[in-house]
Amino acid sequence: MDIEQARYNMVEQQIRTWDVLDQDVLSLLFKIRREDFVPEAHRALAFVDMEIPLGHGQAMWTPKLEARVIQELAIRPTDRVLEIGTGSGYLTALLAMNAAEVVSTEIYPAFSTAAGNKLRAHGIENVTLHVGDAARDWPDDAGFDVIVLTGSTPLLSGAFRNRLRTGGRMFAIIGSAPVMQAQLITCTAPGAFRSVTLFETCLTELVNAPQPIAFVF
Repeated sequence: MDIEQARYNMVEQQIRTWDVLDQDVLSLLFKIRREDFVPEAHRALAFVDMEIPLGHGQAMWTPKLEARVIQELAIRPTDRVLEIGTGSGYLTALLAMNAAEVVSTEIYPAFSTAAGNKLRAHGIENVTLHVGDAARDWPDDAGFDVIVLTGSTPLLSGAFRNRLRTGGRMFAIIGSAPVMQAQLITCTAPGAFRSVTLFETCLTELVNAPQPIAFVF
């Protein structure tokens, strides 16, 4: 396989056609080698428009979703980022290339260890990895300019909104299968938020994501 041609085809045929046109984002996809973050058994699928299995019922996002989210968040060099779900570490790397600092949490220790090794191999040093359950909150009183939930959640914990600094943006996929909404939530002032629905999709839930209260008759 001609890896560079495959990468070019991914960008031109999958990502540009999904309204990702920011040249800085597109250039980043050529700089951070996605294939380095894909499990070895699935390396041949690194540029395919599909979710790639990671184990424990988890998967890498599709390339177009990764790129679209980076574009929508418009990360600045001064931004402090919280990522819920490190996974393969690829999205972590993309976030880190534009941000001042990334704090990434992962419930599966093996994922966190593997991602840390890959990030170091790419010379990415502005990421702090934590192992823990962060589906409902991650206690950090310093606050964040950007929050990304890499799994879906039927309900979005209000704690995440409270972690956003004024002007901060959060990406979350909210709802239950078969239809969920990808939302960009912006903190417009202390305690005030604006939410925009970007698109509909369906994604694996975060482990221990908050659930709606079931009514019993």
